[in-house]
Amino acid sequence: MDIRETHHTEVADNAVLLDVREPDEWARGHAPDAVLIPLGELPTRLNEVPQGSPLVVTCRSGGRSARAVAFLNANGIDAVNLSGGMLEWHRSGRPMTHDGPGCPEVH
Repeated sequence: MDIRETHHTEVADNAVLLDVREPDEWARGHAPDAVLIPLGELPTRLNEVPQGSPLVVTCRSGGRSARAVAFLNANGIDAVNLSGGMLEWHRSGRPMTHDGPGCPEVH
């Protein structure tokens, strides 16, 4: 199965983003309107996946999100992988927020 990908410059400001990283990664920095569902919880939380077509899925660098996209597509959900993940999102200066003091970051 081919995984469709999109580049951060192609993601519209109103795109629906699903972040599949772990809560500690999320807390350090994430896209402002993204929804967090860690990859390991995705099968049991499928009903919580935000609606949008296509749904843009992200993680740190693109590996976990590619697996999530394959799973979502196999379950009838139109999803694309964010190429380069949050690392590239952050490097490019796209909007980010975080859950603590200091500046948003991605490790």
